[in-house]
Amino acid sequence: MTNCLASAPRQVVRRRIPVGQVSPRRYSLAALRNTITAWRQRTRFRWDLKRISEANPHLIDDIGLTRRQVEEEIAKLPFWQR
Repeated sequence: MTNCLASAPRQVVRRRIPVGQVSPRRYSLAALRNTITAWRQRTRFRWDLKRISEANPHLIDDIGLTRRQVEEEIAKLPFWQR
C-alpha cells in the first residue's frame, strides 16, 4: 500500500501580516501587560495613601484629597493587605 500524501511536497501555510501592522496576538499581550502595569500602579498608590494617612494625616490635605476619599481608596486594597 502506498501513501500518496507522503510523496507530496509539504506546504506551509503562513498568515501574512502587512508591514506596519501588529498581529492580534501581540496586541493582546501588550494590552495585558498594560493592564497589569496599571493594576500595580494603583496598588502602589493605595499603599502610599495608607502609609501617609497613618504616618502624616495632615499631608492628605496637601495632595487635595479628603479623608473619606482616602478611606475609599484604601478599602479597594485586598483584605489581606489592609
